[in-house]
Amino acid sequence: MNGKVWMPLFLLLATSAWAQQTPPVAVIDVQRVVEESAAGREAMGRLRKLQEDKVTQGRKLSDELAGLRRQLETQAVTLSEAKIAELRKQIEDKQVELQRFQDDAQQDLEEARAKELQNLEKQIMPIINEIGREKKFLLIFNKFQSGLVYADDAVDITDEVLRRFNTKLAK
Repeated sequence: MNGKVWMPLFLLLATSAWAQQTPPVAVIDVQRVVEESAAGREAMGRLRKLQEDKVTQGRKLSDELAGLRRQLETQAVTLSEAKIAELRKQIEDKQVELQRFQDDAQQDLEEARAKELQNLEKQIMPIINEIGREKKFLLIFNKFQSGLVYADDAVDITDEVLRRFNTKLAK
């Protein structure tokens, strides 16, 4: 045989030997697990409810502020200077209250989200670790938060994690 035939054969054998020595790696789309698992949907529902409550409270404060502004605009010519000053003070206080509420609401939502995700992570990690041990993976990456730019679908274990997570929760 000539060298031209040996080279492709050698490359084929070298590639398959290298592939067998390559450490098993997997990826998981954690965001998909959160969105599609029963526990994740419940957590996101609680967060939506909290957000809706905060929006309702914020809207109420905004409406109160708008009412005070309308009152000042429509009655300014008939009110005394003392009453105008009082209304302006109420408007200023309501603006501060609304701003504080918005800041607090944002912080409350961020804390609630972090708490919900941390709780989900505590439940999901044992399943990921179990799959990793069973399939002898050396590395499992969070698909979109690890800097990974490409992963073949063959190494994606998201479906299996979802199935086991939902099964575990159902029991």
